[in-house]
Amino acid sequence: MIDTHAHIYADQFKEDIDHIIERSKEVGLERIYMPNIDHTSIDDMLELELKHPDFCIATMGLHPCSVKSDFEKELYIVEEWLSKREFVAIGEMGTDLYWDKTFVDQQVEAFKIQVAWAKEYQKPIIIHCRESLDMTIDLVEQLKDDDLTGVFHCFNGSVEQAERIAALGFYIGLGGVSTFKNGGMDQVIPELDMSNVVLETDSPYLAPVPHRGKRNEPAYVQLVAQKVADYRETSLEEISSITTANANKLFQFDA
Repeated sequence: MIDTHAHIYADQFKEDIDHIIERSKEVGLERIYMPNIDHTSIDDMLELELKHPDFCIATMGLHPCSVKSDFEKELYIVEEWLSKREFVAIGEMGTDLYWDKTFVDQQVEAFKIQVAWAKEYQKPIIIHCRESLDMTIDLVEQLKDDDLTGVFHCFNGSVEQAERIAALGFYIGLGGVSTFKNGGMDQVIPELDMSNVVLETDSPYLAPVPHRGKRNEPAYVQLVAQKVADYRETSLEEISSITTANANKLFQFDA
């Protein structure tokens, strides 16, 4: 299995990160992809990647919740890093209308700038779109060309929205929300085209049942995979195999 989205460089893991990595490997994780947040997260993220090369893999971008009036300064730092070394993806980027709608115009501008970099470097984008899924699909539809792909992380939308995403050649990331009784995903997951589904945890957030409300960790991706398998009436092994192949394709990883 692969956790395509985990912030394990976060302060919540400072005390026991070695155990977190160990548990991840024990349940069969092959890699953990770590999306960046903003300038404050880069050093810790890259340090973890250095300690665990080929297992903890960094991406580079600006999270929409860090897009404020000075977002150009943040984007300059992202751009500088993209020119300095290779990253497997641009992100975490996107839109967020849940916490604050003050800077939505700036979020859209930052989104377009990062999409342009993704096309330039031919890297996938990792999209955050909380309370803004339709708006973000619309944006990608406007900006889409043959050089653009990526993943809508933390997907909790409808079958119709999933089909729009698939039509764009994008992937959807299924995480802890898929296990919530009130999440509605029990009706959606059986209808999905599994050829564009990947697994994630979004650690330390959104822990799956039975750990809901506690700190999430990459090892719990197995719980997400099992729930997806249950909904689709298939095996954990099949879901693991399909989603791992999809993640390798998304991040252009040659196994």
